[in-house]
Amino acid sequence: MEAAVENVRREKKSKKELKVQRRERKTQHTLLRHAGLSTTQQPTQSLVVSNGGLGNGVSRELLLEVLKEGGTVESLLMPPNKPYSYVTYASVEDGQSAHRLLNGRVLRNQGQEVTLYFSYVEKVDSEVSGVSPLPSGLSVLEEFVSVEEEAELLQAVDWTSHTEELTVQKELKNRRVKHYGYEFRYDNNNVDKDKPLPGGLPPECGAVLQKCLSEGHISVLPDQLTVNQYQSGQGIPPHVDTHSPFEDTILSLSLGAKTVMDFRHPDGHSVAVVLPRRSLLVMKGESRYLWTHGITPRKFDVVPASEAEGSRVVTSDPSNLTLSHRGMRTSFTFRKIRHTPCDCVYPSMCDSQHPPSPPSLPVADSDACRLETQYVHHVYEEISAHFSSTRHAPWPKVRDFLLSLRPGDTLADIGCGNGKYLGINPQIVTVGCDRSVNLVGICAERGFQAFVSDALNIPLRSSSFDACVSIAVIHHFSTKERRLVAVEELVRLLKVGGRALIYVWAKEQEYNKQKSKYLKTNKNQENTEEGSRSEERKPVQENRDCNVCGLEEQPAEKVSQTKLSIHTNRTAFASQDLLVPWHLKGGKNGGVEAACGSEDRAAATSSQDRVFHRYYHVFQQGELEELCCLVKNVKVRESYHDQGNWCVVVEKTQ
Repeated sequence: MEAAVENVRREKKSKKELKVQRRERKTQHTLLRHAGLSTTQQPTQSLVVSNGGLGNGVSRELLLEVLKEGGTVESLLMPPNKPYSYVTYASVEDGQSAHRLLNGRVLRNQGQEVTLYFSYVEKVDSEVSGVSPLPSGLSVLEEFVSVEEEAELLQAVDWTSHTEELTVQKELKNRRVKHYGYEFRYDNNNVDKDKPLPGGLPPECGAVLQKCLSEGHISVLPDQLTVNQYQSGQGIPPHVDTHSPFEDTILSLSLGAKTVMDFRHPDGHSVAVVLPRRSLLVMKGESRYLWTHGITPRKFDVVPASEAEGSRVVTSDPSNLTLSHRGMRTSFTFRKIRHTPCDCVYPSMCDSQHPPSPPSLPVADSDACRLETQYVHHVYEEISAHFSSTRHAPWPKVRDFLLSLRPGDTLADIGCGNGKYLGINPQIVTVGCDRSVNLVGICAERGFQAFVSDALNIPLRSSSFDACVSIAVIHHFSTKERRLVAVEELVRLLKVGGRALIYVWAKEQEYNKQKSKYLKTNKNQENTEEGSRSEERKPVQENRDCNVCGLEEQPAEKVSQTKLSIHTNRTAFASQDLLVPWHLKGGKNGGVEAACGSEDRAAATSSQDRVFHRYYHVFQQGELEELCCLVKNVKVRESYHDQGNWCVVVEKTQ
């Protein structure tokens, strides 16, 4: 009897082991297919740990605790935002022990279970970029206030009081805000300098500000305070504090919890800076006037595991990264009201030196970058939640294209928005990317694989996808050259024989004597631009070979200095390049409202009806096909007009 029981136990154990082996082989295939990682059956001292990465929400400390059960750990590399890590043991024997003991181990983390799978690797490559310096004029002073002072400051903010004559309190979508001294107006990104709040700044702030004054961080005491309270997972979009209302130096205390703040230069260079609890952030000069700063909405931050040398910059060093769970953070941001126009040396970002006016068509690539940053990227960060709520029904012809893919095919959705197309065909492997941090966050909440990326430089391997889609994206690029690069990137990702579906907004909103849904929709529905019903497809004659046709022989586009016009919604397009309003009704927003400069967003008409303007280049008939013909090794297989959009299906030929 005992022998029979033992045999049953062995059989059950064997089934469990077989299941682990199957899962291990599956993860090995996934690693090779998507990350280019090759594993080996030969035991080694180095292993890749699938599902044990920062991208899975697994911290270094938690993973190390498990790994040490297998033997002596020499190193643990955790690449940022990846769902795997590398562990190297002191010997091959320790590596074998870990593989035997830990394969299939269930890790309990933040109320969720993660199963670890181990595979041997020959070697571990670790690419480490240099440490970026802090932006000029930026400093982070750790432990600037004591634990007691922190508690006193937090108690000074009474969130239950609504005495508007003394302070102004706002309940924004993703944070609570309270203003002292002067109210910052989110409807015009400014302050009313003639209407100070009689309550002044809380007296509890006096000692901290005197310390800032005595240590030389400021030369005059601030008279405006904005207190922001963030729950875990909340953030603030990238912005530059408006120049005209405030003087140079801005101070910000981080209380209650630490966070990571992202700083970005107009040239695209970015630096992630850790703001420890009870630290003081000082922004002067270039860091205050030129760099945007923001906090990505998420519940975990990737931070340095070791705080040696007091470095607050987050690097890509996988040997020194871990996760930090965000708690409730309250920031005290102090500013000094400006009473004369700003005369800083950054006129391109200064609303005093360049009052808001419609932009011109870009002349150089740098002009195009600035235009798209202001009138595309920043706008989508602001309206992301509202935008996502209007984008839920898949367009029929796009759905048909996705359902035509074979089981196991790989799909890249470039400019995936809220991910509405990522789950259409459950039999294919999908990944999406979008320039908007907030929209990618919505994808993650829905369980889709997506990452933040510019469509002009996508960090995915060439020739690795069976299909790509680009739906309502390329019309946001403001020069023909940039639109061409966007198409070239789609083709680069495709395998030979792979297909890409591209949709862009059409100038011809009336086609074949039929008005598009955009023109027919009630004008009160301001924010629905592209259509959802399809017209008959028009196959391209003889599968045009795009290596020999195209725009090369056409006259070059003339450079225009004309100001962009603002389009009237629900009307025919008067020009190809224009700004299209997005009405944010009733205070809805797509992230969090911020004290952004005039170049960070279009001005709002009222606090109840904010209006943002997005740049579009609407395509004329034949223009999208001709653009695709400039790309090597491509054939246009199909083109059609779909309710106000020009659409093509292209195939990579070699």
